[in-house]
Amino acid sequence: MTKTVSARSKATTQPRLTKSTTKPNPLLTRWAGKFGEPPFAKIEAKHFRPALQAAFREHKAEIEKIAANTAKPTFANTILALEKSGTLLSRVSAVFGNLEATDSTPELQDIAREMSPRFAAHETRILLDARLFRRIDDLYERRDTLLLDAEDRRVLERHHLTFVRAGARLSSAAKSRVKTINARLASLVTQFMQNVLKDEQSWRLVLDGSHDMAGLPQSFVEAAKRAAADQGLGEGKAIVTLARSSVEGFLTFSSRRDLREQAFKAWIARGASAGETDNRNIVSEVVALRSEYAQLMGFKSFAAFNLEDTMAKTPEAVHDLMTAVWSKAVARAAEERDALAAYARGQGENADIAPWDWRYFAEKVRKARYDLDEAELRPYLQLDHMIAAAFDCARRLFGLTFRELEAFEGYHADVRAWEVLDASGAHAGLFIGDYFARPSKRSGAWMSNFRTQHKLGKGQRPIIINVLNFTKGGEGEPSLLSFDDARTLFHEFGHGLHGLLSNVTYPSIAGTAVSTDFVELPSQLYEHWLSTPDVLSHYAVHCQTGKAMPDDLHQRLKAARNFNQGFATVEYTASALVDMALYAADGADVGDIEKFEAETLKKIGMPPEIVMRHRLPHFMHIIGGYAAGYYSYLWSEVMDADAFAAFEETGNVFDPATARKLKEFIYSAGNCRDPHDAYVAFRGRPPKIDGLLKKRGLAA
Repeated sequence: MTKTVSARSKATTQPRLTKSTTKPNPLLTRWAGKFGEPPFAKIEAKHFRPALQAAFREHKAEIEKIAANTAKPTFANTILALEKSGTLLSRVSAVFGNLEATDSTPELQDIAREMSPRFAAHETRILLDARLFRRIDDLYERRDTLLLDAEDRRVLERHHLTFVRAGARLSSAAKSRVKTINARLASLVTQFMQNVLKDEQSWRLVLDGSHDMAGLPQSFVEAAKRAAADQGLGEGKAIVTLARSSVEGFLTFSSRRDLREQAFKAWIARGASAGETDNRNIVSEVVALRSEYAQLMGFKSFAAFNLEDTMAKTPEAVHDLMTAVWSKAVARAAEERDALAAYARGQGENADIAPWDWRYFAEKVRKARYDLDEAELRPYLQLDHMIAAAFDCARRLFGLTFRELEAFEGYHADVRAWEVLDASGAHAGLFIGDYFARPSKRSGAWMSNFRTQHKLGKGQRPIIINVLNFTKGGEGEPSLLSFDDARTLFHEFGHGLHGLLSNVTYPSIAGTAVSTDFVELPSQLYEHWLSTPDVLSHYAVHCQTGKAMPDDLHQRLKAARNFNQGFATVEYTASALVDMALYAADGADVGDIEKFEAETLKKIGMPPEIVMRHRLPHFMHIIGGYAAGYYSYLWSEVMDADAFAAFEETGNVFDPATARKLKEFIYSAGNCRDPHDAYVAFRGRPPKIDGLLKKRGLAA
């Protein structure tokens, strides 16, 4: 429910031995890698329980020493001490959390279910420690007399706010209830995520013969056949899975309407099938518990509580933004539906456009209208070239270079790593890329870290990871991306740069430790560079001929930029509106989740041909860290469109002076200042919504 309060500093240097073996536990010994990376090749699932138990004990002792200190509270003996505590726990939990999400096993999942309430109890114990809060509160009340610099003051204020929002001022009875709520929520969230993964792992659509594969591009067929071979199916068979890159590709190209319907219904039913992976009651309980927590804190709803510490501040502000976009998006989607239906009738298809038809006919209409289709684009979008393009933009904007580590031992054979160097050639961090879908990996795309940046003691540079779920090319063949895939790569790399460029003193405010409706700015802004002519002309190179993307294809791509934006905006904004309605409900019981979802969509006028991007039983964002926060992508999009305009206004999308300000106030500043103030410091004024509407093609 709250961000971890304790900070994470330098790696532990003294070896620790587990009680169960005479061999050192690799998680507890000094990590001897050149860049301080985890010794992945030595780590086994059995090492995590004893390592986490040792880390909990160590952190508990560190916190007890701070809380029990009888000396007058000072910034050094309280806030700085907190920032230095929890090093071991941070190290071990970062490795465990990343592996459980990217290369999970039943054993890791068991440990996660066991440890998630332990993590919650540990954090809650710290945040509700009255002795510790008295020390922080004393410093907070005297903050104007402490002669703190701006960053020290910000860290003090953030710690104080974290404790207050965690319930530090509640009664003993209320604190006891908070402990119960937090522990239960931790278990429910873990179970929810694992249920979605199990549903994705357990479903497949077997394609047998050319009739089943009608309409599919050869590259898709080959990837689907490799996936089938990996699962031991006979020659000639192919499979579609619920990985987004697989199922969306199938829905876009398959001319078999009956099979599209099967795949689509399975995709939107994740987490909603009766049985052990049913998430519907979990969602209801999570919402009820968060609502109860908010009311204990004196708020009408969880949305009101959660938004207080964001740029938006109130549900009303979010509602105003989303409704300003919603009506325009619905109107545009209606125009798009009519165009799809007209095309379908022209092809002898007289059935109404259904949700499983939209992507298929949209691709046909795009081809007819702009002479552009995904199959034509993919050969120009090789994964390695798109990685190189993202790296080169970082060089031109921020002076970073990336040197691949060929001998790097990751946690999976597909994992790659690069040393990151700054403009002076000094080590700036380690970047890890995990790009391909596999059954053991959670769906979606995200950035995480194995280590955050800080300057305490000797300081440390970050170890950042991007996780994606692309389809892997065949042996000796390049992996080809859709344009949306390439945009996702740039998006996650933007998050990665937010972590890599972090330049703050304290771990608790480093990198991406900012509000959810600000954290998407660096990622969404970075997407803009992918579409620039300079980048595409250099890196969009045909995988067979080696020739650059023709200018006419680039122009067709540009012309089609806003095609289908009504659909994309509706499916996203509907999800954000349902999220906000769910957590803004005045009361703890929202009842049947699917009924709530359907009634909310009816109330806002959801077009029947479109399904929200994430239905509630598999909506991982709002069960995890984006509860009452899915709107954040749209809020940040107002800023990212406005921010890229700052570069365009100079006539140079790599303008050095603008890039320096972007780095100073956005990418490297962490949570050193209020996010609104940070944006104004970069842009010279608050953002304007005009750029968002224009970017999505919803305004002239």
